[in-house]
Amino acid sequence: METRIAIIGIIIENNNSIEKMNSILHEYSEFIIGRMGIPYPKRHVNIISIAIDAPNNIISALSGKLGMLPSVNIKTVYSKVSAAE
Repeated sequence: METRIAIIGIIIENNNSIEKMNSILHEYSEFIIGRMGIPYPKRHVNIISIAIDAPNNIISALSGKLGMLPSVNIKTVYSKVSAAE
């Protein structure tokens, strides 16, 4: 199956969404390469970046679920490189 590398940038504006976000990320953990979280108390937000290597439909599903969470803003950037597993 063909996979792509992508980065999902997440900004959480309300801590009430963190638990649900972590649950969603756990569902997709087999595809996640790495995760970096930066709390930014000065602006009352959390900034998270997720590196993922997965088929397009998996990346889209994860992005969609995260984007539906209240007070969560996401943007997904795909690499132009794809590879067969």
